[in-house]
Amino acid sequence: MKLLALDTTAEGCSAALWTDGTLFERAIRSPRGHTQHLLPMIRELVDESGVPLAALDALAFGRGPGSFTGLRIATGVVQGLAFGLDLPVVPVSSLAAVASRALRTGLAGEGDGIAVAFDARMSEVYWNCYRIHEGRVQSTAQERVCPPDQVVLSGDASRWLGAGSGWHLADRMPEPVRAAMLATHPDWYPLASDIATLAVADWPDGPTVSAEQAAPVYVRDEITWKKLPGR
Repeated sequence: MKLLALDTTAEGCSAALWTDGTLFERAIRSPRGHTQHLLPMIRELVDESGVPLAALDALAFGRGPGSFTGLRIATGVVQGLAFGLDLPVVPVSSLAAVASRALRTGLAGEGDGIAVAFDARMSEVYWNCYRIHEGRVQSTAQERVCPPDQVVLSGDASRWLGAGSGWHLADRMPEPVRAAMLATHPDWYPLASDIATLAVADWPDGPTVSAEQAAPVYVRDEITWKKLPGR
């Protein structure tokens, strides 16, 4: 399995190339300039791994929710690559990618819950909860956007971790939610390495889309995206 994953949904810009169990990655924390960093990262990964783009089996990207501008960048690059290389695309939740980081780093284990919150601006957060079950990150609810004081924990968990930039607004969250957290990591943001891991874990039975169907998920209903071709 050879897969290239991209993410520009938040302040980080990252790319990762998975090849038969080995992961090559590049990441930089840069609130701006994603367009300047992403393509050079891809070239570096191809050179380092020795895997040409033509040898890839699939592409994956952080489909959101997240920064509207950032989502458009990763989506546009993935659409272009998928269209040119005739490859399937695996859209991966950016919230799930952050939850996966807790599992990857060993901070969360079997039965633990991860409450992921991204700062959505306008005094709101993107929110969802996840549980580690049989070594996999599983969503326990639907992604939503809401004021911090309306977030709720979903699913049973032996203990809870909080992750994502929305936890900078923890003082506005309900006291029972805050009290349930063993620890919070408000500096965490999605990484392409976690997106690649989630995409590969579901391959080949997970959801895939064609180049023209690859689109961001904004969660906010009033935002739309025009897809290739005919954009």
